[in-house]
Amino acid sequence: MAEDEKSSEPVKDKNDLHIMKELVDELYNYRDCYFETHSVEDAGRKQRDVAQEMERTLKELEEKEECFKHKAEFLLQKGRCLNVAPDFSAVAEECLSRAVKLEPGLVDGWNTLGEQYWKKGDLTGAKNCFTGAMQQSKNKVSLRNLSMVLRQLPAADSDAHSKQVLESVDMARQAVQLDVTDGTSWYILGNAYVSLFFTCGQNPQLSQQALSAYAQSEKVDRAASCYPELHFNRATLFQYEEMFVSALGGYSRAAALDPGWEEPPERERQLLEYLGKVTELLQNKGKVKARRLRTMLSNLNTSALGPCSSPQFRSPTGRVGSLEPRTLSSLTHGHNAGVAALGKVVFSLASEGRMAFTFGMVDSEETCIVVMVYNTADSWGVLIGDSVVIPEPQVKRHSITHKDKTFDFKSIRVDSPLLTIVNGKRQNIQSQIAASVSYKPQSE
Repeated sequence: MAEDEKSSEPVKDKNDLHIMKELVDELYNYRDCYFETHSVEDAGRKQRDVAQEMERTLKELEEKEECFKHKAEFLLQKGRCLNVAPDFSAVAEECLSRAVKLEPGLVDGWNTLGEQYWKKGDLTGAKNCFTGAMQQSKNKVSLRNLSMVLRQLPAADSDAHSKQVLESVDMARQAVQLDVTDGTSWYILGNAYVSLFFTCGQNPQLSQQALSAYAQSEKVDRAASCYPELHFNRATLFQYEEMFVSALGGYSRAAALDPGWEEPPERERQLLEYLGKVTELLQNKGKVKARRLRTMLSNLNTSALGPCSSPQFRSPTGRVGSLEPRTLSSLTHGHNAGVAALGKVVFSLASEGRMAFTFGMVDSEETCIVVMVYNTADSWGVLIGDSVVIPEPQVKRHSITHKDKTFDFKSIRVDSPLLTIVNGKRQNIQSQIAASVSYKPQSE
């Protein structure tokens, strides 16, 4: 009889450890699916509610600690429980370090320990943990964590950084391939594409791949649509793509989902302020007085076309041949092949958080349009009175309504200052620098 009781003890231990794992899984589910049981109005309480749930779970685990404190599975679950909090926990690090020493094959242990190192700011230690987990078993959590860490690790130079970002995209792709129904993996792939987009020359295809990955994340996982970081990062991309309605909506949604996070409402405020200034300056032509404007326009002539008037001129699309100057009112929506927009600068705008150097120009008919030039070096700009030519301009109409504000204007998008002619001259290579846009990588 005594032997029967003894042989049943490992079974009971196993059952108890399984119950503990389920408790911690429920804690993560509570955090990740919080808005399935709470309204967005409760967002300000989420962190406190999760912390209370963590304390309750921790108390249940600690009731069994005396029996299991030397078991790797118990130490793992205690470490996972503490890891649900956004900040580093020395107790979690200790539990998880002991767990992987007792059982080196514990993939969840390595992954969670890596997350603790990351929260502590030790990116190299985090990477080593995720790599260690991969050596035990190829898994989606390690792959997507490696994808994130690779994008944040410092690089020796821009080439090394580009290589890390490419590797990061590959890791995220592999994570998705292991489980196409995991919304978190799709979301991290979206972030990897955003990083690649800004690192490797803003290829429009990469932008679309990022947006598709974000959409897939929300499609396969209801909880993903409540990730504030997803809305913020996607809004950053929308803003760069001049999809201002979607950008404002994304910043607003991120702010609602995480009221304690200051950056989304700040970005929303900055963008609204920028659009307001642009609209006002367009309406009053940069407040340039009528007499001065007439004087400026009196010396606007085709000599300002510079190289664009040459039959050998190669336009951004590769077309060879001189360009015909056109008035702003005659330009059509989208790409205007074979023509050039020509005007005088009447204002420039340096706003907080801007992604483009923005200026307004007026043509011979006194029509005013806003021009947004991307990837400009800090030293580059145009002055009021400068003659500017934009070969084969890309024209867009913006009709924006957000909350109680409305904006309506036309703009020309220029992807590099090298594509402009200022006072009859091409711009030198130092005028261009790749865009660097901040998005939120942590808590991906």
